[in-house]
Amino acid sequence: MFKIFSSLRKEFLLLINDKVGLALMFLMPLLLVFIITVIQDSAYKMVNENQIPILVVNHDQGKEGEKLVALLSESGLFKIDLQNSLRQKSLKSELLSRGKMVALYIPEVFTAGLESNAGDVSQILMDDLGLEYDSSDTKKIAMPALSFYNDPVLQENYSFSIMGIIQSYMGVIENGLMIERMYASMDIGDKSAKLKDKMISNRVKINQILASNNNSTAIPNSTQHNVPAWTIFAMFFMVVSLGSNIVKERVSGSFLRLKTMPTTFMLVMFSKMSVYVVVAVLQVTLTFSMGIWVLPRLGLPKLTIPSDFIAFAAVVFISSMAAVSYALLIGSIARTEQQANGFGAISIIIFGAIGGILVPTFVMPGFMQFAGNFSPLHWCLEGFYVLFLKGGSWQELRYVFSFLGVFILICQLTTYFKLRLERII
Repeated sequence: MFKIFSSLRKEFLLLINDKVGLALMFLMPLLLVFIITVIQDSAYKMVNENQIPILVVNHDQGKEGEKLVALLSESGLFKIDLQNSLRQKSLKSELLSRGKMVALYIPEVFTAGLESNAGDVSQILMDDLGLEYDSSDTKKIAMPALSFYNDPVLQENYSFSIMGIIQSYMGVIENGLMIERMYASMDIGDKSAKLKDKMISNRVKINQILASNNNSTAIPNSTQHNVPAWTIFAMFFMVVSLGSNIVKERVSGSFLRLKTMPTTFMLVMFSKMSVYVVVAVLQVTLTFSMGIWVLPRLGLPKLTIPSDFIAFAAVVFISSMAAVSYALLIGSIARTEQQANGFGAISIIIFGAIGGILVPTFVMPGFMQFAGNFSPLHWCLEGFYVLFLKGGSWQELRYVFSFLGVFILICQLTTYFKLRLERII
């Protein structure tokens, strides 16, 4: 027992003397969680709260332009900045200067063009029905085109989504005009309102159901995604401290001197692993506490701990073991501290990139999603996602534990045989 305590004390003193390593392991995750969560929270709010700021200039001389603006406003999807005094030529510069990402310009002939097009469609339908259609009061005007401006930095799929929403409301207006024309031609124009209301209210509704196992209705937010993700990233960055520590002891001959002491090499390795597993657990405790108590005070969503605490603790432990085992592997194969620090840090960034830490895996191409399956960070993150977002059970965690268990075993065995070949053990 004394040997174990003495070995643990030695490893703890080595750790607290590594100021750079401590900063990377404790200060970095706090900064990452805070900065990334604050940045992404606005994006999540834009999607979840459906408030898209848009600059609108309506030069239409009829009533349909105002109707379109009213529909967009009533939808709750847009935060409209109506500036009818602006000219179309200056709209590009105004868009950038006002800090808006998108703008919509409604031309002068918007109503006239829609009415002309509705008249043409109504005439075709009336002709097919063998009924007479009076088109003498309708001027022939080309179908008007709305002008949609977007900042070049805005993602293309986001712009297409906004244009699709605007187009859907345009369909409501066009169908209403067509019905009015047809009913007016049959001298029953006062009855068209009933059909228009029925067409609008009779749309198929879509119920959103989250595919979670605990029947949760909570919408995933920036805190739930970023706190676990960047905590895992920081846990694996202990390779800078532990990996360089292993290299230093190999190069200095500390491991060889252990053979002359009344202790075992496995005890030393066990002490190192124990200390750094505790460090990883402390990292989780620190960053998750920040998500529970600090971030909500800044107006950000609160982190909710899963109800199955035993499963949560198991995921934390196996993730910690994976991070420690990888650091031991890097320390055993690197020849210098610079190699351990450089290769270890870069490999963690690569693992994080393909594992879904930096970018969600579902937006990656197929071959990158396949490569992500070989990233330990991906499976650590998947374990937290199963608990935090999907309300998962032990059954759903079996793949997480299986991959990480194999990964830990490979790292440990490789470390052992590498040190064995060097006759350190």
